[in-house]
Amino acid sequence: MLSYKYKALSPDGAKVNGVVEAIDEYSAVDKIKATCPIVVSIEQVRTGGIYDILNKELSHKMDTKALSVMCSQFAIILSSGISIANCTKMIADQTKDKKLKKMLRESARDISEGVSVSVAFEKNCPDLPVTFIETIKAGEISGTLEDTFKTLEIYYEKSYKVQEKMKSAMSYPLFVVVVAVIVLGIVMVKVIPTISATFIDLGGELPWMTQMLISVSNVFTKYWIIMALAVLLLYMGIKWYHHTEAGRLHWAKVLLKLPILGNINTLHGSEQFADTMAALLKAGLTVGDALRVAAKVMDNYAMGLEVSSMVEKIETGQQLKETLKKSKYFPDVLTQMSGVGEETGELEKTLTTIGAYYTNEYDHAVSMALSRMEPTMLVILALFAGFIVISIYLPMFTMYNLM
Repeated sequence: MLSYKYKALSPDGAKVNGVVEAIDEYSAVDKIKATCPIVVSIEQVRTGGIYDILNKELSHKMDTKALSVMCSQFAIILSSGISIANCTKMIADQTKDKKLKKMLRESARDISEGVSVSVAFEKNCPDLPVTFIETIKAGEISGTLEDTFKTLEIYYEKSYKVQEKMKSAMSYPLFVVVVAVIVLGIVMVKVIPTISATFIDLGGELPWMTQMLISVSNVFTKYWIIMALAVLLLYMGIKWYHHTEAGRLHWAKVLLKLPILGNINTLHGSEQFADTMAALLKAGLTVGDALRVAAKVMDNYAMGLEVSSMVEKIETGQQLKETLKKSKYFPDVLTQMSGVGEETGELEKTLTTIGAYYTNEYDHAVSMALSRMEPTMLVILALFAGFIVISIYLPMFTMYNLM
């Protein structure tokens, strides 16, 4: 997606400045006109190089669990017949998330003055996901706002569970790696120099393993500043490249082709596509509009661009199954099941089923990957530890003879 900064006039004539993300300038103008009828100027935000370092705005993602709880509260309170303005104010008073509380209070004030729910949310909290805003818009148009909030509750609750499973799965391997790096650094910088100095004073000849370990230790001790700067520059270079269009696309393709991880990322993208499409179709969006929104929320940039390219094909009369057939990344099961959903007229339900299927497949793939990764990590760490221990103990036996 591209970023555009704009100047516009609101319905009451007030000047509005902001930044909007869209596929192209025409889509950006359409999005701006949803809240501001007159666009004064629009310009693409330059990215890459020094612009990313100096002008990049920090992204503050809304807490998925808090969103799910909020949507649940809206669905329950609206079912009791309370107006949307009073409902928004009540939820603002109850929520503990500071960001949501501020957003809801300001939105409640705007809604009471006649502003639509989606416009109020989009105006007062730009950090809300595009899926949330577009689904609310569809719910307002169709007059099913209560059902829309219930759909969003299920969608964000599922997203939260998937995120938590991934965090839980990765916590142990990351902890082991961090501890291993810290211990290795202490051994290289503190332990090895002390032992080598003592051994050299005694005039003994060091084994080749110990000499190798001392050489590595000397490099770490003498050139650690240069090594740290090199790592920092490498990190900044990778980050800069990742923020370019070519870099984002290249990295996204690499993630889909990696052994084991490529399959996990493909399953996650398929699950995300199916769940998002199901939620948007249930809210009343057309397939084309749902694809346009789904393209913006895909975690994998390559898959997002591919979904975005499907919009034009759908609008020219092609079916979703036909567009998915030409996909490089989405699996055949998704294509075939989508075709069944279109033929039976139950595409929304079919996509919900597909989403549940790929969620289970994703969980299973992550579990299998971790079950293989943990013993592999232990073997690698054991080899490193064994090499260090042997390198330290070999000269100790010689030291006793020299004393």
